[in-house]
Amino acid sequence: MGYIMELRKKFGSQPLIMVGSCVLVFNESGHLLLQKRSDSYDWGTIGGALELGESLEEAAARELYEEAGLRAKSFKLISMLSGSDMYYKYPHGDEIYNVMAVYEAVDIEGQAMVNDDEGMELKYFKLEEPIENINPVTKLVLEKTGYIKEW
Repeated sequence: MGYIMELRKKFGSQPLIMVGSCVLVFNESGHLLLQKRSDSYDWGTIGGALELGESLEEAAARELYEEAGLRAKSFKLISMLSGSDMYYKYPHGDEIYNVMAVYEAVDIEGQAMVNDDEGMELKYFKLEEPIENINPVTKLVLEKTGYIKEW
């Protein structure tokens, strides 16, 4: 997250607009892959902020590999999300308003494994039942895109 870290050096923890991609990875049973985040200890989607010169789809591909060790043959754009409800405050105090491209990964290659220090664990979840300790932005993304109804 080099670009955002550079902005943080100049602007501190005050709210920033963060543009990024979120990747939904489903297994053959239709279960969603989530990562247990090392910063908040809750379950969130694969994804992150754009780097300078990077497209939203390139960010999705990079984050998928960095966080889960997976590659996708293609990505299907599901939605673009933004607005006041996409606000998030990290446990260490940094504040952001997300502008997020939500992609579904198509034709996954590789074996899911924790591949960086942002995640502690990867696990597939059924979406028909509530996910305990889900990240609030992840829950909102899944609701807004119609993958879940309110639990």
